[in-house]
This record gives sequence, C-alpha cells and structure tokens, in this order.
Amino acid sequence: MSTLPDIPCDRPVLIAGPTASGKSALALRLARRDGGVIVNADAIQVYENWRILTARPSPQDEAVAEHRLYGHVPRDADYSAGHWLREVKPLLKGSARPIIIGGTGLYFTALTEGLAPIPPTPPDIRDSADALLRESGLPALLDDLDPITMARIDKRNPMRVQRAWEVQRTTGRGLAAWQDETPAPALALRDCAALLVDADKDWLNARIARRFDAMLAEGALEEARANLADWDPSRLSSKAIGAPELIAHLQGHMTLDAARDAATIATRRFAKRQRTWFRARMRDWHKISAETL
Repeated sequence: MSTLPDIPCDRPVLIAGPTASGKSALALRLARRDGGVIVNADAIQVYENWRILTARPSPQDEAVAEHRLYGHVPRDADYSAGHWLREVKPLLKGSARPIIIGGTGLYFTALTEGLAPIPPTPPDIRDSADALLRESGLPALLDDLDPITMARIDKRNPMRVQRAWEVQRTTGRGLAAWQDETPAPALALRDCAALLVDADKDWLNARIARRFDAMLAEGALEEARANLADWDPSRLSSKAIGAPELIAHLQGHMTLDAARDAATIATRRFAKRQRTWFRARMRDWHKISAETL
C-alpha cells in the first residue's frame, strides 16, 4: 500500500473507501491543491434530510471547493445507480476536473464498467418486495432468484437481494442476464486516477466510535427529531446508518446510550461489508493507507 501518487491536474479522480476513512478530507485536499469539483458517490448523502448523520461536507468545506450531488434529493424519493449515473455524466464534460468520492461501490462500478439499462421497478412490485422481506426475510427473496444471479450478488446485503428480486419480477429476466448486456462505461478506469482508501480494522473502528460521538455533539439527535413526524423506515433515505437507532430512542424504545452503541455497531458492520466489497472488486485501484492521510 502506497502514499498519494502524482496526479495530473486535468485527470479525473475517483476516491473510494469505507465510511470514516478520511475520503472527504483527501478530496478537499486535492481540490484545494490542484482544483476540481468534488462530486458525491454515496447513495445516502444525496438526500436533503441528513447532513450531520451522513457526514456530508460542511458549509465551510463547500466554501473551499464546489461540491455537487450532495443533499439534492427529497427524503421520500427513490434514487438508484441509474439516477446517479445520469446526473454525473454531464459533470465529466465540465470545465473543472471531477473528483468523485464516496463509499457506494456500485456507483463506481456503474461509472467505470457500465450500467445495464434495466427498466424501473413499478411501485406495486416494490411494495411486494418490502412486504416479503419484512414478513419472511432474505431467504424468501433468494428462493426466487435464478442460479446465475444468486452466484453473483452479495446474499447478505438486503438491498442488493431485493434489487435482484425486483428486477426478475419486473422484467422476467435475472439481474445477471441484464448485467451481461452492459454498455460501454462513461469513464474507463484507465482514463482516471482511481484511489482506494483502506484502513486497519481496529484503527477504523476507533474512528467510527469517535465520529458518531462527534455527530451527536453536532446535533444528529436534533436532525433525527426533524425526521420523526413523517418517519418511514421503508424509504431509502431512512437507511442512513444511525437513523433507525436515533428514531427508536426518540420513540421511547431505547436509551440514547443504547442507540449510540447500536449505531456504532451498525456502522462497523457496514464498513466491514464495504472493505470486503472494495477488496474484491477494486483490485486495480491504487491503494492508499488511511493512516497516512
């Protein structure tokens, strides 16, 4: 694992890594030093209702460099890799070089490997998937998938499993079949500087705990309270890590200390899944140790 490489000022930059690994600080450092527009590649940071809890860039950071695709989606809207790819493509052709940063590996895969033109899921099929997952769990969704799709997806990730189920039910074809018809990428990996921030587990877990405490100090509980009146756990925006736990506290189901501990554990598990995914899918990216940033 090496230090930050020399990057030409006109070369697009991709920065992936697990939550709390220091990606945002690295992107801001590059933008301040060499110029560029910082573009979000995190599936939850797109939502307008979570700034503190999703660690979106602060107003002070936004004053240093232009930031795009942060906090621009209503809380009750659906948002997918397809939505993101359509929004990011025009930014690849702008006058400022993009510095694309985030922890959603699927977004980077869609960008650098292409994305299959899968039709959107109708609301009634989405409702059926939600109900099946809620009542019978992941095995009920997995039982309906074709063998090739089953071999490709992360069977422990509810969002990925549900997506595969919805695609198969909507189109009559497995997700794998659609993926095999993927068009050319919008930005080939060879045409950009692709940086993968990696971190030692113990180092990252300690940072996760400190960061959640800092979020609470900065007003994360008040942010959750602002979402309480129309809280809907089925929304994608409600998947913000720490949100269900803080909402449960506000609803009287757990103490704040218990919510804090549960949110910290959930964040650690999420970071573990991210690191596993990145290491499997981003072997050709330039790896940088988070501890050296």
